[in-house]
Amino acid sequence: MAGSNFVDYVKIFARSGHGGAGSAHFRREKFVAFGGPDGGDGGKGGSIILQGDSQYWTLIHLKYQRHQFAEDGQNGSGGRSSGKDAKDIVIPVPLGTVARRVVQNEDGTESIEYAGEVTGHGDRLVLLKGGRGGLGNWNFKSATNQTPRYAQPGEEGDEGAFILELKILADVGLVGFPNAGKSTLLSVVSAAKPKIADYAFTTLEPNLGIVEVRDGRSFVMADIPGIIEGAHEGRGLGTRFLRHIERNSVLLFMIPADSDDISRDYEILLGELQQYNSELMDKRRLLAVTKCDMLDDELMEELRANLPEGIPTLFISSVSGLNIAQLKDMLWHALND
Repeated sequence: MAGSNFVDYVKIFARSGHGGAGSAHFRREKFVAFGGPDGGDGGKGGSIILQGDSQYWTLIHLKYQRHQFAEDGQNGSGGRSSGKDAKDIVIPVPLGTVARRVVQNEDGTESIEYAGEVTGHGDRLVLLKGGRGGLGNWNFKSATNQTPRYAQPGEEGDEGAFILELKILADVGLVGFPNAGKSTLLSVVSAAKPKIADYAFTTLEPNLGIVEVRDGRSFVMADIPGIIEGAHEGRGLGTRFLRHIERNSVLLFMIPADSDDISRDYEILLGELQQYNSELMDKRRLLAVTKCDMLDDELMEELRANLPEGIPTLFISSVSGLNIAQLKDMLWHALND
């Protein structure tokens, strides 16, 4: 299946390392009758950490590395020698990765708890902390206890299942039915090279492109796979890609000029988004009527009379370049108002 290299949802099982035990050791030296305590501390167990990496666009590397186990810290030893800390496991993830922990309830059911998200390059999210190393017996020496014969055990690590879900970070998200011209627009306004063909669901994975406006200004545009009526119920490609729209600042609805009813199509698209997540209604919305290169002035006036109310609209053609520069300006202003 096309798009199999794009993985935006994966479940992993992770385990952080146990802390090393502290040492209950006493100094043994020639000609020293009573050596004092000199047991060293245990080392820290390895943690499991997600780290944002702008070079990653998918979670496919975790599809084949679903088990992430950190090592234990080393035990302390005599001579106040501390055990070595275990290395943390640092997992690179795309920007926009959300982590949720799968929690086993006492009644046998599972619940999902939000663990955090990674949105910036280099940002770190600790999924599981490694156990602390135990203190050696030299820490417990006092005036009233010159020979402590105990040390702390290392703290246990933690383990659990996590769901990692990618929500693409883009300024503008393209929303429309299959064959609305989203991929073509993205290929025209950016250097992205999405697959384009004359059949439904050409786009089976989101495509990102950087759109340059002018004077060094730019924004990121995402071509989200086409929505069909009933997508929120799982029809067509279902809700698999609707989650990516949640991250977009501006939504550009795209409906072709040969639509039977542009206002009706717009309401269907809007309804799918609302039923998926009502908070999407708070985002800025613009409408581009696509494939207008074949329209004469009379047909264009007919279309203008039947446009949905309350949404800024522009007639465009990615093929002829009609109003493409104006569209980029319009999107830039919507992002920066």
